[in-house]
Amino acid sequence: MSVMAGTYSKARREELASFLRSRRDRVTPADVGLAPGVRRRTPGLRREEVAQLAGVGVTWYTWLEQGRPINASVQVLDAIARVLRLGGSERWHLYRLAEVPGVPSPPSNENVPSEVFAVLDALDPSPACVYNGKYDLLACNEAYAALFPYLVEATGIRRNALWQMYAGPQPAPVTDLDVCTAMIATLRANYANHVGEPEWVELIDTLCAANSEFARLWAEHPIAEPGMPVTKAFQCFGLGTVRVRATGFPLARTVDLRMVVYIPETAADVALIGELRARVARRLQPA
Repeated sequence: MSVMAGTYSKARREELASFLRSRRDRVTPADVGLAPGVRRRTPGLRREEVAQLAGVGVTWYTWLEQGRPINASVQVLDAIARVLRLGGSERWHLYRLAEVPGVPSPPSNENVPSEVFAVLDALDPSPACVYNGKYDLLACNEAYAALFPYLVEATGIRRNALWQMYAGPQPAPVTDLDVCTAMIATLRANYANHVGEPEWVELIDTLCAANSEFARLWAEHPIAEPGMPVTKAFQCFGLGTVRVRATGFPLARTVDLRMVVYIPETAADVALIGELRARVARRLQPA
């Protein structure tokens, strides 16, 4: 095993251990029909209780939660998932972190397919873009560029939607806390495919250091699969608030790239986006 592969494997085991601890802490004895007992330091289950309810050895489960290099079958992980009351997305997240044989591995291509650029332009005047799994902006159309100029004009780590929201100098255009939480939950789910990769670690460490709310949510291990339609509201630089219905579509032959399309909810929202585009056009006119 190479040093780099060993580093990624260790990081993945640590992520698995942290995820299991976070889920054990949120299940109370009453949730699984146990008496609370005395001298319980946390409201959640003890390791030995999880092991007993899942039908596995206490030492084996302890090693799993400590991130030791041990193998786990789907059947055993299913038993643990049942005890920890994991949902469907959380269960697949557990499989990926545990590197269960037979769980499909995503393809490796991270490039935006050439035909996608034509699709983005065809969707105009509805804002549309392509993000990777950690919300780096990879491509967009003119309407999107008018809606998020700070993001589109940025480079490096700053060309990241979460960085703009949690670490950027400008006030975040997204004001809905549920939307922000859902983005972090999607980031957590995607991270299972990229545990230990330097660019991912740099982004997460930067956001945790810059914003205590991001750090708190990240530590809770929220898990959500991308692509669910959601209504978002954005502040339009003094013009008002625009509301759109955002839907994500995974791109074939990529790991976790997806196209996100924003459909304005009302004629007033369409007009606001039009005014933003007119403002950009005036700014770009030669003096």
